[in-house]
Amino acid sequence: MIGARTRLLAWLLALAAFLAGCVPAVGLDDADTDRPVPASSAPSAAVDVALPPQVTPTPTPTATAVPAPPPVPQLFALNLYQEGDFVPQHTFDWCVAASIQIAHNLMDDTGGGTWGDPTHQGELWEMARARSSNSFNGANPLGWAQVLTEVGMGPYSVVSVPDYEGALQTAARAIADTGRPVGLVMWSGRHAWVMSGFESIGDPKQFPEFSVTGIRVLDPLYPHGSGQWGPSPEPNSLLTPEQLATQFVIREPRRWSTDLPAGYLLVLPRA
Repeated sequence: MIGARTRLLAWLLALAAFLAGCVPAVGLDDADTDRPVPASSAPSAAVDVALPPQVTPTPTPTATAVPAPPPVPQLFALNLYQEGDFVPQHTFDWCVAASIQIAHNLMDDTGGGTWGDPTHQGELWEMARARSSNSFNGANPLGWAQVLTEVGMGPYSVVSVPDYEGALQTAARAIADTGRPVGLVMWSGRHAWVMSGFESIGDPKQFPEFSVTGIRVLDPLYPHGSGQWGPSPEPNSLLTPEQLATQFVIREPRRWSTDLPAGYLLVLPRA
């Protein structure tokens, strides 16, 4: 019995020693420091993720305002004349008085009556003559302008323009600006016409360098004319500058005393 238990105990001890030899001796520190850390197979977001290329936006071009082309002068016409405005001079001396009556009729659109009575024309001539001073004892352009102003059609003044084209432009611009006619001192200072309108290339109010191509005139001596200067044009005739130039010439200085320089004389309406 005792021998049997001894053999059993020895067998158990041998078995325990065998089992102990099969278990590796690994400490805690060895497990933490020596075990390799496996590399992660997950891609790195900072390295492997492809970013879209940075594109600099192209600025949208700004529309540039294109300046409008300058206006081109067009044909222009202005005429104050209406049927019945013309008045003939009732004597060969009363051209200034008849021109004053014509000017009134061109301006008066109220239906207040046409000026044309011979007696009234004589009175206007006496007024202009009293306000004039010359060796011929008649009415001169200064008296003409003063009477136009005094009877309510002014103001008017006498101007002398040295060159012909400038005189036509000055007269046309005055009509356009005031709506009133211009007096033309004709025959080198011996006669009076009325300019009632004009045609031009360009509106004088828009184009300072417009060109006058036609002149509307009324000669109170119509239909008689002059053997020296030529026939009187029909009332409201449109003359070319060349046609007008045969009778509208520079004033002869000796005709009457004035401080105006020699030139083309106009009895000009003022604004």
